[in-house]
Amino acid sequence: MTSPRRAAFLAIGSELLRTERLDTNSLLALPLLHRIGYEYAEKRVVGDDLEAIAEAVRELAARHELLLVSGGLGPTADDVTREAVALALGRELVRDEATLVRLAERYRQRGRAMPEIAARMADVVAGAEVLASPLGAAPGQLLRAGDCTVVLLPGVPRELEELLTVYVAPRLATGSRVAMRTLRLGGVYESLVEARIGHLYERFGRERVTILAGKSQVFLVLSASGSDASSELAEMERAFVKLAGADLYGFDEDTLAGVVLDALRTGGWRLATAESCTGGLVGHLITAVPGASDVYVGGVVAYSNALKQRLLGVPEKLLLARGAVSREVAEAMARGALALGAECGLAITGIAGPAGGSEDRPVGTVHMAVATPRGLVHAHQCFPGDRGMIREYAANFALDLVRRQVAEE
Repeated sequence: MTSPRRAAFLAIGSELLRTERLDTNSLLALPLLHRIGYEYAEKRVVGDDLEAIAEAVRELAARHELLLVSGGLGPTADDVTREAVALALGRELVRDEATLVRLAERYRQRGRAMPEIAARMADVVAGAEVLASPLGAAPGQLLRAGDCTVVLLPGVPRELEELLTVYVAPRLATGSRVAMRTLRLGGVYESLVEARIGHLYERFGRERVTILAGKSQVFLVLSASGSDASSELAEMERAFVKLAGADLYGFDEDTLAGVVLDALRTGGWRLATAESCTGGLVGHLITAVPGASDVYVGGVVAYSNALKQRLLGVPEKLLLARGAVSREVAEAMARGALALGAECGLAITGIAGPAGGSEDRPVGTVHMAVATPRGLVHAHQCFPGDRGMIREYAANFALDLVRRQVAEE
């Protein structure tokens, strides 16, 4: 097997260190890198600080074969990527006359004179190739730093993608590629999956398998590289699928809600939901899938006991005797959901916190039930985390419970 070449991504911008904007450019570049045989070994975000950027460039270029640097190539005072890279590599900045002419023409076509500050975008690190952007003003730059290729890219996503496609991929293609496959498992925890698949690491290599924990979901990301990447990945997939068993609900871009809706269509069933602690989150996940209306009839958010009685027909005596968070009430809610005009009824009731827990029913306690023509199925979990996490865990676990019942032979 040929190992992929090591790449790093350095995102520049003080705004990326705060909450108003996230780095998405590294993710945008990833599929292209895989196609030309590179894999990220490291990603980093640095603010608009000359010395900090220079230090990051020196460190990353010293241990990777490719370094993509995004952002900080504009005309304003906080755009210091060019200066920082020159500092890191001990080179001068040279004003590129051809780029200066192109910039002036770009401004002229827009009916404006080029401001003096915009000329900074024509400053090029000595020895770099200019990557003129057909979409934006600021050009990219490509240069060698020892054994590393350093590529400076605009922070605007569409401009970055254009330069990667037009300039970078043709120059850096290794003749190899990285092939990837994601297996999506539902209703399980990361530690359980790790124990089940751990023996396969020796066969395929630990570095080729990544386990990502979701909330009541686990994603297994498998990768292979080299000329035989496709056949090697297929072999890995067969082995891991076999161990995943009934927990496997999909691949790659599949969503749990989408898989559930497809299974319901195949079975000719409609779905209705009765939610308490999740407050309509399951309905939200379902209706986010295009075409859900042909399967999902709707749902009831019954937070109070009064609404559980009035809208779902849960007996008052049952609520008093067993409490709202109980197996019996969850099952009664699921039966009540069927009355909304569905063949499959899903119910969730629980304690999302932070208050309301007790010794026998701690925060995180959730009861779920699914009613179908095959009968009634109940599940009980005590989920970890804060209120938001518990609600997400519960919604995903409940959807997976529906999937398993609908998929039953």
